[in-house]
Amino acid sequence: MGEPSAPPHHSHSQSAGAPDETPPPAPVRQQSIALVDDDRNILTTVSIGLQAEGFATRLYTDGETALKALLDNPPDLAIFDIKMPRMDGLHLLQALREQSRLPVIFLTSKDEEPDEALGLAMGADDYITKPFSQRLLVARIRAILRRSELVRGTSEETVAENLPEPVIRGRLRLDPARHQVTWDAEPVSLTVTEFLILEALALRPGVVKSRNQLMDAAYSEDVYVDDRTIDSHIKRLRRKFRAVDPEFSAIDTLYGAGYSFADG
Repeated sequence: MGEPSAPPHHSHSQSAGAPDETPPPAPVRQQSIALVDDDRNILTTVSIGLQAEGFATRLYTDGETALKALLDNPPDLAIFDIKMPRMDGLHLLQALREQSRLPVIFLTSKDEEPDEALGLAMGADDYITKPFSQRLLVARIRAILRRSELVRGTSEETVAENLPEPVIRGRLRLDPARHQVTWDAEPVSLTVTEFLILEALALRPGVVKSRNQLMDAAYSEDVYVDDRTIDSHIKRLRRKFRAVDPEFSAIDTLYGAGYSFADG
């Protein structure tokens, strides 16, 4: 077998001795989103909205077909409905996680809270409850893609000072670069939204953050959510930490004002 040939140093079209021409800028790579849902109306509506935001989309109506495509030609992020025939979203995620860390968002219904918890434990990055706004979905996608790019960048070649430092507050360790959280060295699996809310609280321990301030930390500027949404995220945060430590009480409520983090 012969040695592989080295790539040419110059373009074939450039004549010897000709002055170098500035190459045109490389085109910006379009990020791709895979949508897996047996409801074709949702597939079409979400796909049109994502394409309007500059994403390329790939559509699949069942989990079995999607799994092979996601492994053979991974997109940048995938969105799964939980309830699907042949292979539901949970089984699809389980099979995918055996071979891939592809970012995944679940679409759930209001009565699927146990499925949400199981999906997050299996490695989903976030979930959105139907019905949802297109702007909220796009905000979650962009947040997760930013996190994924940071995680991919944490290689030996990356200059350490370019990465945000872990936040350590008493028994809490929060690593923004890797989207990892531990309490007493035990991992706690959080969605992107929950992570950003906890980060906003932990960065200023003892300082009361209003619901509006927490909304600003967790959502893009053009996404409106009501106060109850933040309260629900706080309840989920407490529940997840109490699963690790039943005595967890580091997130304080100041009624009428907001929430704070106590690192004592």
